[in-house]
Amino acid sequence: MPVSVPSPSLSSPVSAAGSTPTQADLLDFVRRTAADTELIAALPLDPEGRTWVRLQGPGGSEAWLIGWPPGTGTGWHDHADSVGAFLTALGELKEYSLAARLPTDGWKTLELTEGVDRERRLPAGEGRAFGRHHVHEVLNESRDRHAISVHAYYPPLPRIRRYSRTGQVLRLEQVERPEDWQ
Repeated sequence: MPVSVPSPSLSSPVSAAGSTPTQADLLDFVRRTAADTELIAALPLDPEGRTWVRLQGPGGSEAWLIGWPPGTGTGWHDHADSVGAFLTALGELKEYSLAARLPTDGWKTLELTEGVDRERRLPAGEGRAFGRHHVHEVLNESRDRHAISVHAYYPPLPRIRRYSRTGQVLRLEQVERPEDWQ
């Protein structure tokens, strides 16, 4: 079960007083959080499954510190209407994503066009921000090293849609709500 960890030293101003955090604000937060070596070292790591700790993100955002054992990943998913950012703090992650805007609702199976696949290697210190409905999967492809990453989303995740992929066919498999992972 995830644990809330207050991070007052990492509180982040948002781009304008009283406004909601932007993708840039979230990316700044994950960069600064990943640089907190004590916090990163304190994450309990499991040799077989991902571990996570909930953090206080800027401006009411949802934030997580996640440990990735060798060979683990998320599977294809999106974060619905939330924007986000994540950064590798330790080890290396790989992100596979789609450079295409998918319909948000009302479909179960889509055939993807050629050329929509993107691949990004994210060693320690590297990360990215992303917009709403960003479809991706994140993996620790190492055979012998854990990875640790920091993630932030705004608004807090209303749902995560999980997909399966076979070749160019993307299929909606499941919709998770916050109560499913908190």
